[in-house]
Amino acid sequence: MIFSTTRLRKLLMKIQTLIAAIALTVGASAFAQAPAAPSAAKDPLATPKIDQRQANQEKRIDQGIASGALTTKEATKLDKLETKIESDKLAAKADGKVTHAERRKLRSEQNHASASIRRQKHDAQTVTK
Repeated sequence: MIFSTTRLRKLLMKIQTLIAAIALTVGASAFAQAPAAPSAAKDPLATPKIDQRQANQEKRIDQGIASGALTTKEATKLDKLETKIESDKLAAKADGKVTHAERRKLRSEQNHASASIRRQKHDAQTVTK
């Protein structure tokens, strides 16, 4: 089977086109499967919600002292609760990761402290000025 020069050129062009199409397909599929650029990874030690809630509760205690709704004894007791939550948070961070169970425990402690703040602020005891 002898090919003429023009037939040979046409055959080579078809082969080149086929190889280019395969290369584009393989390249595009590899690009499509490439993992996305790594987004900002979550810090396993970050506790922004816990920190914000703790700040809010401390502000509520300060407001209760300023308004006279909390006695010195009540404020001291509530501050001790907040200090315990802070120490538990630091203990949870000590191993390099705050687990879901540790976060749940901290939320539970904060719920208890929040209820105590409300109860103490709205009880009959007030500071007379």
